[in-house]
Amino acid sequence: MTNKIPQWFDRLDMLEWQLCQRTAGFSIYRPWLSTLKIASKLGDWPVWVALIIALPALHGRDIGLRLMFEYIATALVAIAVYKLLKTRLCRERPFITFGGSIQCNEPARDRYSFPSGHTMHAVMFCTLAAVHNPVLLPWLLPLAGLIAISRVGLGLHYYSDVVAGAALGYAMALASLGLSTTSVLMVAATS
Repeated sequence: MTNKIPQWFDRLDMLEWQLCQRTAGFSIYRPWLSTLKIASKLGDWPVWVALIIALPALHGRDIGLRLMFEYIATALVAIAVYKLLKTRLCRERPFITFGGSIQCNEPARDRYSFPSGHTMHAVMFCTLAAVHNPVLLPWLLPLAGLIAISRVGLGLHYYSDVVAGAALGYAMALASLGLSTTSVLMVAATS
């Protein structure tokens, strides 16, 4: 498997490991570690499923159901792209590469770290919410930031994994918004 790892990941790992080690080192403080674990668990799915389920209540049945479909479709496409990248790039998690200096404080779902799926979803749903439900942003943005930092703080990701996950989530949301705008314009033009 190591022959699949691009050499630039090896160099990037060496550049980032001390910063990741310092960030993960704060996990010795139990309240901070608990906060990171809660944020990570919320970023698994509960907050995003709750957001999707709430859409009909926030927008009415017809628009809410359309948005539900859009959010679910966006998430499924994002997961497919994320899994493709993760299995092709095969970047080892920091606690694997630097096991003696970076501790894993939460079970990893798989072996590879690039990109961060938790961060991808957090940024993707925040971007969608910024357009459709901006009133939710004061709660979602801090949570998204905490989810992103939790991935490094728990020893599961490098900062570049989080940045890449955020960029991927933002791109997926913009693509989704672009497609939904195009379809609304096409429907309006035919009416």
